[in-house]
Amino acid sequence: MRFGLDIPISGKYADPHVLADIAVQAEALGWDGVFVQDVLPLDDEPAIDPWLALAAIAMRTERVKIGAFLSPLVRRRPWQIAKQAVTLDLLSAGRVVFGAALGANEDEFRRFGEAWDPRIRAQKLDEALTVVAGMWTGEPFSFAGRHYSIDRVTSLPRPLQRPRIPVWVAAGWPHRRPLRRAAQWDGVYLMDTHQRTGERLSINDVAAISQYLIDLRTHPSTIDVAVVVDRTTTAADNRAKVDAYSSAGATWWIEGWHGQPPPLGSDRPERLARA
Repeated sequence: MRFGLDIPISGKYADPHVLADIAVQAEALGWDGVFVQDVLPLDDEPAIDPWLALAAIAMRTERVKIGAFLSPLVRRRPWQIAKQAVTLDLLSAGRVVFGAALGANEDEFRRFGEAWDPRIRAQKLDEALTVVAGMWTGEPFSFAGRHYSIDRVTSLPRPLQRPRIPVWVAAGWPHRRPLRRAAQWDGVYLMDTHQRTGERLSINDVAAISQYLIDLRTHPSTIDVAVVVDRTTTAADNRAKVDAYSSAGATWWIEGWHGQPPPLGSDRPERLARA
């Protein structure tokens, strides 16, 4: 099991210096990943650009994985975000994880004239992921889809990571289509609640998801399964959960940072994981 933080980019965290300071501290304490949220708060709440914030984090850290969790890819130009991800991968010496989602805030779409229909967003996400991966090949790439069209473009440089930057896709249980999408890539970022009951995902849910993904895989490589937990409980409370999630097939424990979380040192990863 690896351990990551999922930090806002709005409110009191709308400062790249603050986020970089948190990342430096997290790395020193043994965390494996520092990820920032990709949201577009409207009206009076301050917010910064996640990719520029990640550049600041990349410049001040050496080991932790970094990325935007999760980018609503369908409200971005896929060829532009592909170039941003490559630039960050080079800057960080190959530490980027690329997270993609449909988007969960209707205002982020409708107030800027973007389509909110779930079928259209799903179509655009599938096409956009294909475009991003194609742009990362460094070879002439063409694409003709319903929503995007590219005519023989060669995008250089390539990412530092091979065969490409790892791609994680958001999914909610028990919906199967998002999991089928995630199974085509490198990881799944699980929404923390059951999409029908509204309850927290159980260990049995995570085990069922992990097995479903294994059954869907058409190649032998492993797939990351990231579970999200609230950063509100202590290490003693979480230690048993870490073991249970790991046994169920989860590979990442990611703590969502909201409000005023406990100090980083209160549940550092070496205290959460059993030796």
